[in-house]
Amino acid sequence: MDKGLHFVFCVLTTVLLLRESSHAGENIWPTMLDTDLMGPEENLPTLTVTTILEDPYVMVRRAELEGYCIDLLKALASMLHFSYKVKVVGDGKYGAVSSNGSWTGMIGEILRKEADIAVAPLTVTSAREEVVSFTTPFLQTGIGILLRKDTMSQEMSFFHFLAPFSKETWTGLLFAYVLTCFCLFLVARLSPCEWNEPKNEENHFTFLNSLWFGAGALALQGVTPRPKALSVRVIAAIWWLFTIALLAAYIANFTALLSSGSEQLPIQTFEDLVKQRKLEFGTLDGSSTFYFFKNSKNPIHQMIYEYMDKRRDHVLVKTYQEAVQRVMDSNYAFIGESISQDLAAARHCNLIRAPEVIGARGFGIATAQASSWTKKLSIAVLKLRELGDLDYLRNKWWETSCLHKSRERWSPLQPQALGGLFLTLAIGLALGVIAAVVELSNKSRHAAGHVKKSCCSIFTEEMCTRLRIKENARQSQETSGRANA
Repeated sequence: MDKGLHFVFCVLTTVLLLRESSHAGENIWPTMLDTDLMGPEENLPTLTVTTILEDPYVMVRRAELEGYCIDLLKALASMLHFSYKVKVVGDGKYGAVSSNGSWTGMIGEILRKEADIAVAPLTVTSAREEVVSFTTPFLQTGIGILLRKDTMSQEMSFFHFLAPFSKETWTGLLFAYVLTCFCLFLVARLSPCEWNEPKNEENHFTFLNSLWFGAGALALQGVTPRPKALSVRVIAAIWWLFTIALLAAYIANFTALLSSGSEQLPIQTFEDLVKQRKLEFGTLDGSSTFYFFKNSKNPIHQMIYEYMDKRRDHVLVKTYQEAVQRVMDSNYAFIGESISQDLAAARHCNLIRAPEVIGARGFGIATAQASSWTKKLSIAVLKLRELGDLDYLRNKWWETSCLHKSRERWSPLQPQALGGLFLTLAIGLALGVIAAVVELSNKSRHAAGHVKKSCCSIFTEEMCTRLRIKENARQSQETSGRANA
């Protein structure tokens, strides 16, 4: 009987203790490294490490903590030979000055000596640096905008079909089209194989017909008149090749445009975010990002701060997970650390980060001021970076199934990309003109032998006849004579 009462008493005591610890919110996970790496536990200094739950830095998996910061902490402990116990911050905040002047979050726990160091995605700022010390940053980041893809879609413009090529490319194509048609018109008049008797025959390759011929090639359609001379066929063939390559480039770029959707993102910058009225936007309450906009002198940044400050209770979020979930569920844009947003966009394929990133900053390990661990940890972080361990951890924890769906940002095709195509066309036009001159000179040489004149004079007369220079001059003289009479 006494043993039974003793057992019941022990059970009740254990339940009460567990309930008390859960209300206290201590959340402590002791984490010890392998003894072969650290040596005897009793000979090692033990550090209390405060952190915050945020994917992928610190996560709970099967009642244990894991993540980027946990792996970083293990590497530092192995290098500097210390043991540690990890403690999740009680108020769930990073660290900011409260209304009564005290610090909250992980910074406050270090100041109150509840923790020795803070290993977390904690941004190095001047305000925090005044009260604690930071090591060399172990991750570089900035401030970006996280959005849901379907909230950013907009109607395509009426001339969206022109988007695959830049304005400069379209200008170059128009010039190439007009120049090619003019060369067709010119060569068809100069070549005796195309226009044998200028006085008795009609030249079908007028300038308008040449324009129609060039347009038909752009549509991959055969149109009349059909070239007969080698010189005209050279120009026609090179124009056909040019149009085929051009259409292939247009179709490929237009397909990439439709599939990427990058041109349908109306919010590219923070200025775009301020000007729009469809999306609400905010950041983590009390985070360094919020104070960045508060202290910035940039007018756009001030407008963002005033918007968030006036709607503080509605647009500011408590945790990063809440921010991501709100972006996915509503018309909300989250302003925060770009490196964390990249992970969210990779884990959730319907999210995307806007291109602009501002406020370059870094994540560092916070320690108490004048702590002997600051320099040791900084040197250890630098060594890990030099050894490539930080890059390995970055790749390990940012790996995602959405990576295969990511696409490069689309941009209109520039003239430089078609430079070789334009050069080939220019060479073909030059060859066509040279061939026409050779054909005309050959005819002039044969005609000069029959009429006993010099080849140059026959060539000049033939050239003037085909270009109707003399006839136009004679008509102008007759017109001026009648006017004088």
